[in-house]
Parts: sequence; C-alpha cells; structure tokens
Amino acid sequence: MAKELTWLGKSEEEVKKMDLKEFAALIPSRRRRSLNRGFTDQQKILLNKLEQGQKSIKTHCREMVILPSMIGQTISVYTGKAFVPVTVTIEMMGHLLGEFAPSRKMVSHSSAGVGATRSSKAVSAR
Repeated sequence: MAKELTWLGKSEEEVKKMDLKEFAALIPSRRRRSLNRGFTDQQKILLNKLEQGQKSIKTHCREMVILPSMIGQTISVYTGKAFVPVTVTIEMMGHLLGEFAPSRKMVSHSSAGVGATRSSKAVSAR
C-alpha cells in the first residue's frame, strides 16, 4: 500500500485548489513577503506559460517560489551553464526553483602537481 503524499497535512488535490493568499499563509515569512510584493515581469511570463500548458518551459527565474499551480510540471531551470529539468512535486511547495538546479559543482581534488611540495622535485615531469 503506497503512502499518499501530503504537504502540511493537505493532499495534492487540496493544495491545487488553494488560492495564493491561503498558500502564502502556510509558507515561511521570507517566501511569503516575496509573494506579497508581487511577481516580477519574468515570473509573470513563466506563470503565463504554465497556464497555457506549454510543454518545454525554460526559465532563468531561480528565485521563483514554487506554487500549487506548478505541481506535475517540468520546468528547465538555468544554472549559468545549462538548463536542468526540474519536475515539480508536492514536497517542493514553498521552496525556490533554484534550490533544485545546483549551479556549483562539488570540488574533488586530485594529487598535488609537480613543484607543489619539496618531495615532488624527485618526480620526473613527463
């Protein structure tokens, strides 16, 4: 038996029926203030594309709060180098789009190069 996914005790259908004011009351204050100030022009363009039902949506709006109307959509978010597809689920509600498209890689260091240490003088530079 699969567990039904909920967000703050509400099912997916209940969340999708919420209006913006109800949703804003349930999210943290920083995100709520962002919504109360209103959407930027780029965010309005993104919301219009979602309403029209476009399939391949690309955006640079990493600071866009994930809204109930976005559930089930796949949005390609720009990382500074490439567009990363993000499929929005109910657990992502209230987070930012940019949180799910990392813009920085994990640093993995290899061995030191020639001349980096005193002992590397003995190593040939071939």
